Order: sequence, then C-alpha cells, then structure tokens
Amino acid sequence: MDKIKQMTAFVEAVDQGSLARAALAQHVTPVMLGRRIDALERRLGVKLLHRSTRHLALTESGTLFLEHCRKLLADLEMAETIVADGRDEASGHLIVSAPAAFGRLHVAPHAPAFLAAHPKVRISFNLTDQVVDLVREGYELGIRIGGMPDPSSVAVRLATNRRVVCGTPAYFARCGVPRTLDDLAQHNCLAFNLQGGQQRGWYFQKEGKPVTVKVAGKLDCNDGELLHRWASEGLGLAWRSTWEIQSQLAAGELITVLDDHALPNYDILAVYMQQRHLPARVRAFIDTLKAAYAQPGYWNRTAR
Repeated sequence: MDKIKQMTAFVEAVDQGSLARAALAQHVTPVMLGRRIDALERRLGVKLLHRSTRHLALTESGTLFLEHCRKLLADLEMAETIVADGRDEASGHLIVSAPAAFGRLHVAPHAPAFLAAHPKVRISFNLTDQVVDLVREGYELGIRIGGMPDPSSVAVRLATNRRVVCGTPAYFARCGVPRTLDDLAQHNCLAFNLQGGQQRGWYFQKEGKPVTVKVAGKLDCNDGELLHRWASEGLGLAWRSTWEIQSQLAAGELITVLDDHALPNYDILAVYMQQRHLPARVRAFIDTLKAAYAQPGYWNRTAR
C-alpha cells in the first residue's frame, strides 16, 4: 500500500506541477506528500524530481519511471473497476456443483432463463453425487441436500425436502401395505448396494428416536434414478426424496407409506465459501433457484 501511495504522490506532483496543488488533490498536507516522494526516491536509490519552492522538474530517471507508474496505476484502477462491476452486475464464469439427479431436474433447467437475464455470465455444471471440496476443486457454488456444511462456508436454504417410502397403487394391491417398520422385511425393497453407498439401510424415527432398518429385495443397484424407475414400474418399494417424486405423488402414480416414521424435513442448500464480496453471479443464481422453488405447485409439476 505504501508503494502505491508513493507512486500516486509522484505522478500527482508531476501532473499538478507543484507539491502544494498535488497535496490538495490528494487530501494530504504538502509535507506528507513530500515525505512520500522522498521515501520513494530512497527506496529506488535515484532522484526522480528536482524540486524548488516554485518549480518541479523530472530527472532522466524520473521521466522513465513516470511512464511505468502511469501504466501500473491505470491497470490497478481497471482491475478494481472490473471487480466492483462484478459485485453489482452478474458477469464472469459461474462454476456450480450439484447432486446428479437433482441437478438434472431442478438446477440445470433454470440455466437458460438465468443466462437470458444475465448475458454476461457463462455457467459450468458438475453433476455428481460426491460431496466436493468447493475451494480445492474450484467451485463457486455447491447445491447440497441435507448434511452439515463446512463451518467456513455460508449455507442458504433453497427449499425443504423429505425422505419417504413409496410404491405404486398396483404394487400395494398385489403385495399389501406395510403398517410397521418390521413389515418392510416382507416386501421387495429397492435399495442401493454397497457401491451405491447406502448399505447401512433406510433411516426412520420410532418413538422420537432415530432408527435404521436394514432392507433387502430382489433388485439393488448403485443408481438412484434406476431405483426410482423400478419403483415407478411397480417392482417394489423405494425410499426416495420428495423433490424427486412429488409430481407422481400429486398425480397418484406413487403413494407413500410409513409416513409417521419419516425423519423430519431437511434443507436443500446453496453453499459457498465465506468471502467479503460475494460475486453478483453467485447471488443472482441463488435468487433464481429460490424464486423458482417458491413458485406455487413447483414440486408437483412433471419433472423436466
């Protein structure tokens, strides 16, 4: 910072033609301005200005240095302008991480309208069910469903979600309706296998306490969308998020059971790292998603 002040004092003195006028322009005393130029000359080890009470004259070194100072200060001002504009107007490259299926259904589809409203932005999506390190992997924004965000990050609630056990009316007509958690052992439960990362079972609450039920069935896989499809085809019961099946619930294509044992709602979050100035593109995209999810009946619509 001292170097910038010193160079600014030097350039201002040359432009104004006197220390007094330069000091007035810089809102400092002539003594302070003179000290900054003195410090600059001592640091460089050369004389930049010949000074008298009424006249300033550049030395040969001063003439050379002045050109570089002007360019450096102009570049600095331009950089600050670009960053300031980025705070107020959405622009630049927005890099977003989101869960794969949720991202396909409820994040990426909002990008075209967002880009139409903010033409200076471009977006890159990484749709993955792995929880990514935003800083290490270079993401400005992460969409998370439940879980505890990093304490150094900021989490904004976009919507709420719930996990429910569901099946088709045809399945329940054929196999009956489970009334208790123990009844799940008598049903074809469509669950993740070891590679799907959910081998511990399905999570519920019983008498106010969390419980885990180990389920089994004739089909398992490591892909949530396939489990959803099998349940929709009447092949068994699935434990799915309401963001994924709400439109089918509204249409009566799927029915939930064991709702009294479902865990409390948990949030769908937009997560970004703490920073002094949040880029406008990040703030605008969060606002876009919040507004979309808050529309009446949004989650009841047919998946895009």
